[in-house]
Amino acid sequence: MKLLMLSDGSSIHTKKWVLSLLKEGVTIHLFSLKDFDRREYEVHGDKFSCTVIDTASRKGYLFGLSKISYLKVLPELKKVITSFKPDILHAHFASSYGLLGALTGFHPYIVSVWGYDVFDFPEKSFLHKMVVKHNLKKADKILSTSNVMAKKTSSYTDKDITVTPFGIDVDIFGKVKGSRNELTPFNDEDIVIGTVKLLEVKYGMEYMIEAFAGLTKKHPLKPLKLLIVGGGSNEHNLKKLCRDLGVEEKTHFAGMVPHSDVPKYHSIIDIYCALSIYDSESFGVAIIEAGACGKPVIVSDAGGLPEVVKDGETGFVVPRKNSEAAFHAMDKLVSDSGLRKKMGLAGRKRVESIYNWKDNVFQMIEIYKSILDYWSEK
Repeated sequence: MKLLMLSDGSSIHTKKWVLSLLKEGVTIHLFSLKDFDRREYEVHGDKFSCTVIDTASRKGYLFGLSKISYLKVLPELKKVITSFKPDILHAHFASSYGLLGALTGFHPYIVSVWGYDVFDFPEKSFLHKMVVKHNLKKADKILSTSNVMAKKTSSYTDKDITVTPFGIDVDIFGKVKGSRNELTPFNDEDIVIGTVKLLEVKYGMEYMIEAFAGLTKKHPLKPLKLLIVGGGSNEHNLKKLCRDLGVEEKTHFAGMVPHSDVPKYHSIIDIYCALSIYDSESFGVAIIEAGACGKPVIVSDAGGLPEVVKDGETGFVVPRKNSEAAFHAMDKLVSDSGLRKKMGLAGRKRVESIYNWKDNVFQMIEIYKSILDYWSEK
């Protein structure tokens, strides 16, 4: 099977799909509008090839590639189609790469929506909305990683949308262990509440910090610690908030860490917290990672986050922008080690049954096979 994938080669999500499909014998040509490190992809030799149109460095192209500039890229994409002769064209992102794919006129054509492309992009103007509708109309198959995103996408098309969860490798998360002494200033007796996320305003980390501060006041003798893994534009404000609330010494900002180290950090967290305020939060991969590591989770009711948590069984879902509700959820878990263990085990089982990456890859391959069968009969 020969797959032409239109997607950002620098995205960890793209890399995950490409490498997994290559392992299953799919031959892939990746067409990316952003440069990326090809070394990890090319270990698969003649099974992988790519075309990179680094639009940010091209004279005459706007940074990020304005939509009208896609017309300039289209001839190069058509050349790839002619030379590579794909069986399937699959665009990841309904607006940018989706537009390119739609303009080629190639079939069978699949579009995977990612979040911003259906939640935010169409709201910019009537024209933006029409672009998304056009791209989805041209698609033979539309895929979404979550039900909430599929529901949003259905407002721009009357076609059926298939949910394809973006799971995790359960042989890594839950099996790879980290050392608190090596990764943090914490020790094994500490009760660590933590998160692994970009430090941006939309992810509502101030509510987690406020809830944690309240928790330390209620339980002054408990060895409570807060671990924040990630970097971003809101880091300075979050550190200041920790100082202002008197929890600076109990909080460790680990900064950006290599993706390969993420399982280690999840393993040293006792309670995972994700209190996004972002309506367009499409899918909680980090929450699934925490669940696979046997950790109870506390999430906000933003976007698709409640979809990956069974409220009261694998964790708690609390209203967004509500540090008091988050505090009460933290308090229940901090006060009851048995509950933490019970929810963590339930979370692991849920991830294994729904979000096992091997199963997700198999589902995608079956989708490819079914659409090829359909087109071979037309």
